[in-house]
Amino acid sequence: MKKRSASLRRILITPERFIPVSFLITIIIGTLLLMLPISSASGEETGVLTALFTATTSVCVTGLVVVDTYAHWSFFGQLVILLLVQIGGLGVVSVGSMLLLVSKKKFSLGDRVLLGDALNVDLNHGLLGFLIRIFKGVFTVEGIAAVLYAIMFIPRYGFGKGLWSAIFQSVSAFCNAGMDVIGPNSMIEFRDSYFLMSLTMLMIILGGLGFVVWFDVIDGIRKGIKNHLGPIVTLRHLPEHTKLVLWATIILILTGTGVVLAAEYNNPETIGNMNLSYKILNSMFQSVTFRTAGFASVPQESLTEISCSIGYILMFIGGSPVGTAGGVKTVTAFLVLMNAFSYIGGKKETIVFHRKVSTELMRKAAAIVTVSLSFVILMTLLLLAGEDIPLTDALYEITSALGTVGLTRGLTPRLCSYSRIIVIISMYLGRIGPISMAFFFAREAGIKNRISHSEGMFYVG
Repeated sequence: MKKRSASLRRILITPERFIPVSFLITIIIGTLLLMLPISSASGEETGVLTALFTATTSVCVTGLVVVDTYAHWSFFGQLVILLLVQIGGLGVVSVGSMLLLVSKKKFSLGDRVLLGDALNVDLNHGLLGFLIRIFKGVFTVEGIAAVLYAIMFIPRYGFGKGLWSAIFQSVSAFCNAGMDVIGPNSMIEFRDSYFLMSLTMLMIILGGLGFVVWFDVIDGIRKGIKNHLGPIVTLRHLPEHTKLVLWATIILILTGTGVVLAAEYNNPETIGNMNLSYKILNSMFQSVTFRTAGFASVPQESLTEISCSIGYILMFIGGSPVGTAGGVKTVTAFLVLMNAFSYIGGKKETIVFHRKVSTELMRKAAAIVTVSLSFVILMTLLLLAGEDIPLTDALYEITSALGTVGLTRGLTPRLCSYSRIIVIISMYLGRIGPISMAFFFAREAGIKNRISHSEGMFYVG
């Protein structure tokens, strides 16, 4: 019996298994809370599938909804959703670790390993300090943004609703959840507000950059000021990961903006009737929100096929590592692309900013992209099997769910029970990562092959 208990405990406490289970438990708790009569605006009990869908989209910071957040849920229900979004954005393990730290509980070596794996960082020293810094930074940014949102929302909606909408919008935008309680049309009614659109984009980008990048930039600026260095020199001294994330983010945003602007320029159902400055603003907003945010300033079902195509790519890539965004991540996608260029160029090593990328990291990046793409295809086919819908809508829905984006071409509320379950599974896989689920079911994940085989003769290309 003792051996069985020890074996079970060893299985459950491995990061590959504990992290998916922790998210699942949080979703179940959220579902039970949202099913309570007090959680709905009507005072009636919410069906289990609707509650499960909402809890999943909140914890997975996706933003796809089958009922309007502002209308269906009471203040208590919205508060539950907001807490689930915050927990999901920061990570269940990170929040649990912070609670242990606040309650002055002692951290074991296993706790530190689990936290490091959850944060996807390798810090032998200062891991708890890094965690504290994350929470301080997140709450500071969200607090400042809430005040800025309140300046606009309180005069429009009154003090109570305006303040609550500001807090909800701030947390949702930073966590890249894309949910709001201001009305049924997301950001469409604010698409001519430079202030609100820019603030929302800034929050989405900050959440998606990753906390490692935050602190590298902050520390780099401090060192630059202390040593009287210029902006260019300061940028050059940043760690290679941070430089890669910043460049990749800028390139993806500008590329997406350019494609959407060109594709939608004369489309009267999106930005066709706007002046040039608003066209650029809304094109940039669409480009930013494609990468896991879920807010919409134009009807998604009215986008052209070209915009949807760039949307698939941006949703699949998502944000950057160690942040609140989903997707395969910018660095992962870049490394896979660089590996191909290195091979084509006849180079034996992949070099980024004069630094070699390890073979193990390249294998991991390739595995993540391959498994994620496989799930996009599989889940899209499963959705098409249950719904008589165009391929564009189905692919958009699934890519959005797996990328934890939250954009939809009006499909989500119309899904049947079977299709909702497919989307729920997709959102869950997107948050924990399909590769994590593959590890979860691996018989001896993490144990390397002990047998060396002779090379076989294979042909590719």
